[in-house]
Amino acid sequence: MSQDDVLPESAQITEDPAAEAAETLEPTPETEQPAATPTGPLAEATRKAEENWEKFVRAQAEMDNLRRRAEKDVQDARKFAIEKFARELLTVVDSLELGLQAATGDAPEVGKLREGMELTLKQLLAALEKANVRPIDPEGEKFNPELHQAMAMQPSATAAPNTVIKVFQKGYLLNERLLRPAMVVIAQAQPQAAPRIDEQA
Repeated sequence: MSQDDVLPESAQITEDPAAEAAETLEPTPETEQPAATPTGPLAEATRKAEENWEKFVRAQAEMDNLRRRAEKDVQDARKFAIEKFARELLTVVDSLELGLQAATGDAPEVGKLREGMELTLKQLLAALEKANVRPIDPEGEKFNPELHQAMAMQPSATAAPNTVIKVFQKGYLLNERLLRPAMVVIAQAQPQAAPRIDEQA
């Protein structure tokens, strides 16, 4: 009597257990089908939820942009609050500089007047520097249309073309923003002499 005769059919060991496990785990036709898209009230609710989410994201972005813009406006207001006042002081600086240029002479009164004006101008410029007002004195520099205003062009044998050779009025910057351009004279290339014709040739 063999072992096959003793064991019942349900207890017999199969030759390939992996194949049997795969047979039991095969997906049914119901699990292979994709989930159905919602219809009716559920679809409408889903659509509204997506619209509301997009509105929320847009509103959040707008709020972030508004916050950044407000912060920049506050910073600019702090930096440039004295812009108008500084412009008014520049006329005082100009007057003192012109007065110093005119105060010439050997008389003791003129010397004392000049000394007092120099001290006043120095104090005024120091106060402007504390407020981040910086002068632009571009003599000898290349002309920069963003910082300089050309008043005239003048031929020059010593300066390169497009170079500032004279400053009529200094310019000023407030926190690197142009407060007033420097008024300047620019060097112009000298016209070349016409070639001489040798008539004897």
